[in-house]
Amino acid sequence: MKFRIVSLVFCLLIGSITYAQVQKVSGKVLNDKNEPIPGVSVKVTGGAGTSTNVDGQFELNLAPGKKYEVRFTAVGYKAKLVGDVEVLPGQVNELNLVLETESKDLNNIVITASSNSRKETVNSLITYQKNTNTIAQVVSAEAIRRSPDKNTGEVLKRVPGTSIQEGKYLVVRGLADRYNQALLNGVLLGTTEPDRKSFSFDIFPASIIDNIIINKAFVPESPGEWAGGLVQVNTKDVPAANFLSIQVGTGFNSQTIGKDFYTYKGDKNDWLGFDDGTRGLPAGFPTSRQFTALSRQEQIDYAKKLENTWSTQPVSSKVLPLLNTSFQLSGGINTHIGKNKLGGVVALTYNRSMRNLQYNNSIFVINEVDQNNRKYDAVSSFSYSNHKYSQDVLWGALGNLTLQLGNNSKISSKTLVNVNATDYAIDRVGKDYEGAAGNIGDNVRATELAFRSNTFFNTQLTGDHNIPMLKTKLHWYGSFGILDQYVPDQRRIRYTQNGNDPTGPYLLDVSSSQTSQVSGSRYFGFLNEYIYTGGGDASKTFNWGGNSQTIKGGYMVQVKDRLFDAKPFAVYIPGGDNKALRQLPADKIFDPSNFGDGSATSNQFAFNELTGSQYRYVANSILNAGFLQLDNQFSSGLRAVWGLRVEDFDQVIGSMNAKDPRHVHTRVTDYLPALNLTYKLSNTTNLRLSGSQTVIRPEFRELSDFAFFDFELGATVTGIKSLQRTKVTNADLRYEVYPRAGELFTAGLFYKYFKNPIELYFNQSGTGSSSTFNYINADNANSFGAELEMRKKLDFSQALRNFTFQSNISYIYNRVKWESARLDRPMQGQSPYVINASLQYDLNPSGLSTTLLFNQIGRRILYVGGNDIPPVWEAPRALLDFQIAKKVLNKKGELKLNISDLLNQRAVYYHDLQDDGKYSGSNADALAIDRKYGTNYSLSFSYNIK
Repeated sequence: MKFRIVSLVFCLLIGSITYAQVQKVSGKVLNDKNEPIPGVSVKVTGGAGTSTNVDGQFELNLAPGKKYEVRFTAVGYKAKLVGDVEVLPGQVNELNLVLETESKDLNNIVITASSNSRKETVNSLITYQKNTNTIAQVVSAEAIRRSPDKNTGEVLKRVPGTSIQEGKYLVVRGLADRYNQALLNGVLLGTTEPDRKSFSFDIFPASIIDNIIINKAFVPESPGEWAGGLVQVNTKDVPAANFLSIQVGTGFNSQTIGKDFYTYKGDKNDWLGFDDGTRGLPAGFPTSRQFTALSRQEQIDYAKKLENTWSTQPVSSKVLPLLNTSFQLSGGINTHIGKNKLGGVVALTYNRSMRNLQYNNSIFVINEVDQNNRKYDAVSSFSYSNHKYSQDVLWGALGNLTLQLGNNSKISSKTLVNVNATDYAIDRVGKDYEGAAGNIGDNVRATELAFRSNTFFNTQLTGDHNIPMLKTKLHWYGSFGILDQYVPDQRRIRYTQNGNDPTGPYLLDVSSSQTSQVSGSRYFGFLNEYIYTGGGDASKTFNWGGNSQTIKGGYMVQVKDRLFDAKPFAVYIPGGDNKALRQLPADKIFDPSNFGDGSATSNQFAFNELTGSQYRYVANSILNAGFLQLDNQFSSGLRAVWGLRVEDFDQVIGSMNAKDPRHVHTRVTDYLPALNLTYKLSNTTNLRLSGSQTVIRPEFRELSDFAFFDFELGATVTGIKSLQRTKVTNADLRYEVYPRAGELFTAGLFYKYFKNPIELYFNQSGTGSSSTFNYINADNANSFGAELEMRKKLDFSQALRNFTFQSNISYIYNRVKWESARLDRPMQGQSPYVINASLQYDLNPSGLSTTLLFNQIGRRILYVGGNDIPPVWEAPRALLDFQIAKKVLNKKGELKLNISDLLNQRAVYYHDLQDDGKYSGSNADALAIDRKYGTNYSLSFSYNIK
């Protein structure tokens, strides 16, 4: 139903687009505090003129094919004259810029910029970073377009001090995803991952993003639950002119195309990321309470109604069905209703990727053999080789509509829906040493078939109002969001062969246990989360000491309601072993005729649902937050942004009944102060100093005692009720130089102190399926870091004049402390260094552009080891990406070739048994996970209809 509604809105808006070519210059004017300036006079030398609205936006209608000079003037600001503004026929011509505050001794100075509009627009975002009220990085739409990145997660790994884990989880300054927070168009988002405290940034296709701002220092007006980075994702808004754009593409992964690929029987809607009910529970299937009240025979009768698919089948062709596909369609309107302006943009994106992920995984029992020198040996519990064949679908639709009421008010509606689904089959072979005779181990063949669909929906209504007489601006917003996860009929089957008898049969690993999830299990998972957010703020500007000052205050409330319900089922043989039955192949073994009557003496299959409080929970949280913030300009060089944010957080999980043992209720009020000082050493140089207090709270899943057996890990993951929030003290010092437009150099130091940091650790309570991963609070941790960033045009040389080089390097020293353990390691997910570099080449007359990008992180901990067990480390891996693009068809079309992960280095996760800080090979260290992702090649064509 949601999909139909979004599709209808999309079609209505597209249908309203006119295709007449409109030659406009449009843009946005900000001040040196990155605030929009309403009422700026925008006048073409010897020609037309206009003024900016409440958002600092303007439009000029000019004849195409000529170059113009445009003069920007406003009371209290230095005038700016931008030359060589060229209006190209049939194109959107954007001109975004920043006006500097007027000094007492510079009343009549005019700043002249000999630049075309595109350069001024690109440079304005670097100027935004220069003038922002805190330490931040900005990613422009132009930078996104110049990378081979197809989603926001991939874009973010290019930002200084950031990297991406598992292709979607953000790590800032080496800190794991749980320490970061996300905003969408200024509204706080919750987690998109039901099983971890994280926001999955791959849900936003890169094509719908206007810009991304990553705050690295806290200011009171922003949410206070983060310590690494606050990521502000801003989607495309009002276009400069009516437009329609389409893009189609295809590609492949080097480990998929031309290779064997396996799948299983799904349904007709898999390509959309939805299940049509094929995998679902049959109509009228009883609730858990009703099911347990049934007789054994009645339970078995329901088992016979479930889809009987347990094996994989090869894809007939090794080429066409395995090609990746992508599609993007976007359109916009810009019109007037009387004296008011109406603008909107809609977008539809679709990506389907086929992938054969090859990986090995093991779990070890670790023993310390030399306490003084920290030496260990490892005994393998199991060792598996896997092929994960997956079809990943990511599609999204966006619809934004803005009504501009005169020059001082606007109301906007923004709606976004994303579906992120994976349909996969894992084929596994290997050795299982648990319970096996001697050191030979049992041979294993296993399969997991699963479909997982996440649907993310968010709609916002916002208003901005400028009251010039009072020098006051009002901003308000309301938002509603939904996160749905559906896991229908996840199936696991495993056969084992006695290692001492390699000619013997493989037997289904099913016994009389009614609760085993290792083999013959079926799992259905349902999660629904609803997020309600509302708030607003007011800011007033006044003069004091001859300088402009701003006071700002606001309030926000966010309510989250979550319902989680899991239905795990187990197949068992109640009356003892039946080797003849257990030898049947996977496509025949669970035929309805092989189920018995469930009696205690039956040696045929029976069926049981696992019940208990750990398989379902309800949760609710209410966040009330208020802030007061001052932005003081003490002199032409010294600026202070400071204030206090108060957040009251009330959370209930497990059960709403206070007498229920599952009931966990916490309420805490945090006072979060912040001070950000900026001193302008010159017009091109800043010195910044920042100090603040922030907080990181446990997520619902981390507090729940829900226990889930992870097939890929070979262990159970469970939460813990006693987790405490993490309080973080932050300090930053940064030196910034902006030598000329489009260039920058920054050098910074930072320090963080963590009280009660939360980590996920491997609890070696047993082997194989009896091993668990648990969450736990460490006592404290300290982090020291340094960052360098530069962007430099190489036009000092005639041969290199079309090249631009950009690089950033971060180094972090981090150590965590537990009073109960002897530790010398960083926090989970903390990298000691991050390296990013890019080289761009532009040949504008011919419409040719190329980009080469490099990324590497230092080794980091994937899972913490408990009880003096060495953790699982992720070894460094270099990533090299390339893009080449060429404008065609009078520059209305563009061909683009992207190659991601050219080096295709394997990802290695290991126990460092030698404690020497590196992976020394499987003979010296215990290799836990070994992955090969393959190189991705894609070719796309886009065409713009103006």
